[in-house]
Amino acid sequence: MTVHKISPEEAYHRCDPNSFSFETTTEVEELSHFIGQDRALEAVDFGISMQQQGFNLFVIGPEGSGRHSVIESFIHEKASKEPTPSDWCYVQNFHQPHKPLALEFPPSQGIVFKGEMYELIDTLKTTIPSIFEGDDYRMRRKAINDQLAQRIEALYHDVGTKAKSEKIAVSRSEHDFRFSPTDDKGEPLSLEEFRKLPDEVKQKIEETIEKLQTMLQESIHQISIWKREAEEQGRMLKKETGKMAVSPLIETLKRKYKDHEKIIHYLEDIEKVITEGVDDFLVDDQAGQNPLIIAIGGGHSSSFDQYEVNVLISHQNNHGSPVVYEDLPTYTNLHGRIEHLARMGMLITNFTLIKPGCLHQANNGYLILDARKLLMQPFAYEGLKRTLRSRKIHIEPVERLLGLINTVSLEPEPVDLNIKVVLIGEPLIYYLLNAYDPEFISLFKVQADFESDMIRSKESQELYATLIAKLAKDKNLLPLHRTAVARLIEQATREAGDREKLSLRIREFADLMQEADYLAKKENKTIIIDTDVEKAIAASKRRGGRIKDRLFEAMEHDIHYIETQGAKVGQINGLSVFMLGQDTFGCPTRITALTRPGKGKIVDIEREVELGGPIHSKGVMILSSFLSSRYARTIPLSLQASLVFEQSYGGIEGDSASCAELCTLLSSLADVPIKQTLAITGSVSQKGEVQAIGGVNEKIEAFFDLCEHRGLSGEQGVIIPASNVRHLMLKKEVVAAMELGQFSVTAVSTVDEAVEILTGMMAGERDDKGNYPAESINGRVEATLQAFAKNLLEFDKEGKENDKNHE
Repeated sequence: MTVHKISPEEAYHRCDPNSFSFETTTEVEELSHFIGQDRALEAVDFGISMQQQGFNLFVIGPEGSGRHSVIESFIHEKASKEPTPSDWCYVQNFHQPHKPLALEFPPSQGIVFKGEMYELIDTLKTTIPSIFEGDDYRMRRKAINDQLAQRIEALYHDVGTKAKSEKIAVSRSEHDFRFSPTDDKGEPLSLEEFRKLPDEVKQKIEETIEKLQTMLQESIHQISIWKREAEEQGRMLKKETGKMAVSPLIETLKRKYKDHEKIIHYLEDIEKVITEGVDDFLVDDQAGQNPLIIAIGGGHSSSFDQYEVNVLISHQNNHGSPVVYEDLPTYTNLHGRIEHLARMGMLITNFTLIKPGCLHQANNGYLILDARKLLMQPFAYEGLKRTLRSRKIHIEPVERLLGLINTVSLEPEPVDLNIKVVLIGEPLIYYLLNAYDPEFISLFKVQADFESDMIRSKESQELYATLIAKLAKDKNLLPLHRTAVARLIEQATREAGDREKLSLRIREFADLMQEADYLAKKENKTIIIDTDVEKAIAASKRRGGRIKDRLFEAMEHDIHYIETQGAKVGQINGLSVFMLGQDTFGCPTRITALTRPGKGKIVDIEREVELGGPIHSKGVMILSSFLSSRYARTIPLSLQASLVFEQSYGGIEGDSASCAELCTLLSSLADVPIKQTLAITGSVSQKGEVQAIGGVNEKIEAFFDLCEHRGLSGEQGVIIPASNVRHLMLKKEVVAAMELGQFSVTAVSTVDEAVEILTGMMAGERDDKGNYPAESINGRVEATLQAFAKNLLEFDKEGKENDKNHE
């Protein structure tokens, strides 16, 4: 037999405070690197260094493992050594106003360019009017007007001369010309005088006047041509004069940005628009502008807003690549948005109302997103994938993507994208996306898997102490005495569920340290000691212990019936674990078995009523196979058995009770009582091997608490799988009782070892003839099953004879 009684030292792996070289954490050196996450950080380093498309990262890790803080710190450190990315601005597209242009500038130059454009327009507001009010422009403008006036006057003079030669008087008013016949003295005839003239004379006069009218019309037409020519000359003069004011200033900017072709083209467009629209700088049209007459491009026809520069992204105060974490990754928060203003009951917009998203902010850097939050936002995940594939950031309303609106709106030019996206999420999310989204693996090719624990050794304990010191410093906590550090390390081992490991669930330990700090300050202490940590652990358990207390209260009053004294056939104390939120606790469970002759069926009552899960049902099937292979190799398994968790009213899952179920079946078949002072946990294989289970500490402590309340006799204890010994980190009360011999924990490797301890009778092994000893558990079980088979055979024969007699 390999039965092993656990010693107190094995039950709790202490951390010796004297193994530390410091007295308090103020003496501990600063943590220089992240501990326990070498594999994940290697993957992150590879992912952010790989420049090929699709090598974005998905960071896998349990909640509270410090994955966010570690990733951000690691990437910030890397990003600080990288070049600062470009600035991006949106400006007016003078050729297609509804499609604003995106301009790229060197780092910190976006704000500078905005200021330069403001100074340019502000300078032109004073320069252009002063030039147009100058003598040179006035003289040239006057020359054009004088020339036009002279040509008009000469033309009118020719008409007048011609009329005079035909004895026709010309009267000229502000709006029209009048022709009238004259007498020999050159005086206009009155109407009465004109009527007295002979008809031939009157007809000749009318013909002459008609010719003069035609001549006048031709003159007026010529005058309109000359006016258009003069107006064109005036416009050209304005344009030429305006260019004289604009060109030197624009040329200065063009020389500065000579290496940026797109900016040069924009400045050329600015120069052209200003020289052609110089009147905007001469007349204040804004005061009389109708707010209803506003173009979709922004309503800039006579406004200086069209010369504005919308600085979308500026890295004026940044150094290195940007690292952005977006807490609410909606579609608009990722890709940006176009805002609107309400005016006169209408919504209007222009390029100055374009706002960036976090993809713009993190461009040429790193964007960190929570995978669960991303998937919860409509269209956000699909939009992100489209953007990563196209490597361009499109700003467009979600309703347009859905085809819900067809109104004309802005279509900003897409911004080129070069980014590393880091998704952080639980393993389940990663594997589901990998399985059901064919595009996922092509965009997130790097998996960074965070560990939930690390190996415990003398060196790693020293490193863990530096981590504790860093957490205390970051959270502004009191210094921790080395005894408190040792107690935290012991708790980390307990949380890891393995005495050879340390938990890396940083958030939980930060919370525990803060609670210990609160308790220490409450008692006016200057440092945190081990008792403060102990109190914090106890307080946390008490807060989440209401349901556990109610369960144990029911056991204490025999409402939930559990026996801890005596012995009974076909009844055993199993152990289960409850997980409610953040709280985990064990609970004893009474398992009973009844056996009788039958057709080899073991009825799992929990499964029959659909309270047992598939893994629990699998465990029952395995023990059924064990019974058949050990005791019924040559005969049918003539057994009808039932198994039940007494007073269980909820779902049961897991196979950790299969060893207990098998032992209680063997007890029932052998008719040998099981000690109720003992409880057992462990799964079982088809070969009778007892296998490891989870929650071993909680299970042992649950049975101990019940026994302690009823009084420890020294006979109580728990049987566990030998492979679970390394997982033991029992609470101090259990260890103290073990030291006094009042409670025991025993490790077994096989069902035979377990049943011997439970019954006090040897299990028995087959002799050379293949028989078990008669007075052994196995011998009695086999004898019972053979008797069942014989009885069943005789019953079948009697039944057949009765059937013949009836015939």
